[in-house]
Amino acid sequence: MSYTASNHPILITGATQRLGLAIAEYFLAQAQPVIVTYRTKKPAVENLAKRGAILLHCDFEDEQATEQLVQAVKNSAPTLRGIIHNASDWNAETQDSADISLLNKMMRIHVNAPYFINWALQDNLKQYEGFADIVHMTDYVQDTGSSKHLAYSASKAALHNLTLSFAKKLAPNVKVNSVAPALVMFNEYDDEEYRMKAQKKSLLEAVPGATEAVRAIEYLFTSDYVTGQTLHLNGGRHLK
Repeated sequence: MSYTASNHPILITGATQRLGLAIAEYFLAQAQPVIVTYRTKKPAVENLAKRGAILLHCDFEDEQATEQLVQAVKNSAPTLRGIIHNASDWNAETQDSADISLLNKMMRIHVNAPYFINWALQDNLKQYEGFADIVHMTDYVQDTGSSKHLAYSASKAALHNLTLSFAKKLAPNVKVNSVAPALVMFNEYDDEEYRMKAQKKSLLEAVPGATEAVRAIEYLFTSDYVTGQTLHLNGGRHLK
């Protein structure tokens, strides 16, 4: 089943690069209105605006900025088709000791902001005729942990738990799910040696690109019977 556009916007956080950008471009290609947040002004900001996206600046480390974002969304979209929480930061511990400031940062971006936004915009979602959707972009490490990104992993695991809780709270009007990617796309600066090694981490030995995340989002938005679930995009990495 292909996606059918709505007149009501989808809010996509952190959608000016990589997976978030691909998802925003997909919906715009379907004539689906989108509201996109960004922290840093990149070339994609102007390109998305030219295609009709509403662009809102927000740094999710700043609670006041998050509150202002919610008010701006309420003013521009009394009814929302969905929310995709893609905004993320991938910082690692830099020393062999606890870094509470890093943990607090990861929690503000990956947990506090989605928690507040979902709660504040739930009525806008419930105004949508049919199922509205919330999708949390989590991570493969939500289930495995990471010895190099402890704070990041903990915050993504907490975001996964919010999927379960909000699925219960917002049913039956709103479906709430997670998409948990492992490595689905490379950076431009990744060298060939790293790429070959990274591909071997999964059973399918592939790094499929952003399209895989777009397909996952499309599936969740078109489904009428999936909520409180996680779509794992890892190529069978958990079995290797």
